[in-house]
Amino acid sequence: MSDELQKKESQPFGYFLGVDLYDCKEGACDDVTLCYDFLEKIVDELKMKKQSPPYVFRSDAVEYPDKAGISGWVPLIESGIQIHTLSVKNFISIDIYSCRKFDISEVKKFVASYFFPSKIEEHFIERGIEYNS
Repeated sequence: MSDELQKKESQPFGYFLGVDLYDCKEGACDDVTLCYDFLEKIVDELKMKKQSPPYVFRSDAVEYPDKAGISGWVPLIESGIQIHTLSVKNFISIDIYSCRKFDISEVKKFVASYFFPSKIEEHFIERGIEYNS
């Protein structure tokens, strides 16, 4: 078996990064334009390809006061990116799933430059470990 084929067979199908942002800059969790712009620009930052423009929705703060915030998604050829904000806690969670590898440290720098959190947690998972075997 060639080295190239063996290398491909040992790689997972995809990569998932969950990023949790605490104490984000004031107003970020309610800023639809900021969240839309983030979804637009992170795709370019990761050098990936959108299947469509982002979809961004605001949760009803009156009907769901503990869930007030924004949810958004941009579908990618490589998979997708989601954002969810919770205004009451200035908390943002971002999920990136891709069949292409990406640089976690670059993602963290990029999200920090948009939302200015006081703390960032990351959760990384390789998906489809046996997909290429």
